[in-house]
Amino acid sequence: MPHADSQKHVADLAAFVVASPSSFHAAAELARALREAGFTEQLETEDWDASAGGHFLVRDGALVAWWVPQIAGPRSGFRIVGSHTDSPTFKLKPDPTYGAAGWQQVGVEVYGGPLIASWTDRELGIAGRIVTPRGERVLVKTDAVMRIPQLAIHLNRGVNDEGLKLDKQFQTQPVFSVRRPDLQVLDLVTDFADDVRFPDGLTSDDVAGHDLVAFDTAKPKLFGADDSFLACGRLDNLSSVHASLIAMLNTDDTGGDIAVLAAFDHEEVGSGTRSGACGPLLEDVLVRTATALGATPDEYRQMLQRSSCVSADAGHAVHPNYVGHHDPVHRPLLNEGPLLKINANQRYASDAVGETLWRRACAVAGVPVQQFVSNNQVPCGSTIGPLTATRLGITTVDVGVPLLSMHSIREMAGVDDLYFLTRALQAYWAGA
Repeated sequence: MPHADSQKHVADLAAFVVASPSSFHAAAELARALREAGFTEQLETEDWDASAGGHFLVRDGALVAWWVPQIAGPRSGFRIVGSHTDSPTFKLKPDPTYGAAGWQQVGVEVYGGPLIASWTDRELGIAGRIVTPRGERVLVKTDAVMRIPQLAIHLNRGVNDEGLKLDKQFQTQPVFSVRRPDLQVLDLVTDFADDVRFPDGLTSDDVAGHDLVAFDTAKPKLFGADDSFLACGRLDNLSSVHASLIAMLNTDDTGGDIAVLAAFDHEEVGSGTRSGACGPLLEDVLVRTATALGATPDEYRQMLQRSSCVSADAGHAVHPNYVGHHDPVHRPLLNEGPLLKINANQRYASDAVGETLWRRACAVAGVPVQQFVSNNQVPCGSTIGPLTATRLGITTVDVGVPLLSMHSIREMAGVDDLYFLTRALQAYWAGA
């Protein structure tokens, strides 16, 4: 039976995911929640505000928020929770209107490492941002407008024995219409643009540039015995983004340290952007906050050595149909607690110091801990953890909820794990 508070928490997560079909929407949804909670938006082009209370800034599809306690100063440290707003998907090409054999199709490029077969035969929407010739940025989100149809088994008799392998260029382009060569993909997108700055609406002629992705329009769903599992898109890594948001909104005593929420973009493609973890976003916030608090450059470096980072990103539960792909001893299950992720080659940043920090936070929160290490013969993925540790030189630990079907269009998590992660992050920020 799920924890009494898990169902309420998961309902809020589900609403957050539905409102966040792209990284830009996720950042906007975070900003909305923080603003409603009294946080002040910081513009990067203006003088820095390090007054007591909550602050946040948005840079493209990323957001950083920070809570400054009354007693904060150059003797404080930073307690950082890092996550990412993007998920594997398909990104629309610059001129996205394609076609073949009388069909109109959407030209897409694979973004990150999705389980491509899971994206077939699903009703997909388009979401992201468009930029007008005047530089206005408009968020857009359509209903179900396209689909990647599979080839019928009658025409591909060996598919169940040989497996489905899709050509990324020629067999992943969604269909959206038939015998409508006059219809442009961007017309579909602008039809759904809803912005008070454009009371007469937008047309494709108003689009100077766009960052648009596909998303699954199916809603999140609880299932299993006692509704103990959640099926949902983008749990990697909106599960961590949402957990850190709720934890920050419920943390008001950090023991003098500055609580920082960093939700980066572009983790799934290497983080090498101005809004990714390899960029200067987090460091900019830390440096400018420390400076505004009166810290000298040397005192800022001292503040970093009092700091730590929890890199929160989803991990793998043991799969009952593929047990051999997992380590024979470390076999995490759903609803048994968040993962402590460890890798000898530092694909995860966890070490003994970070491990102790995380176990202490979980103990204070009353949350169980599971360990994850990879099978030695199975390559290990990575996170923003090593990037943050390398860039800032602070103690970093990698954690996250266990999932099945990671990078599928519809992933699977345990209801309790999602709630447990939030409680543990809150305990970490509270100085556990």
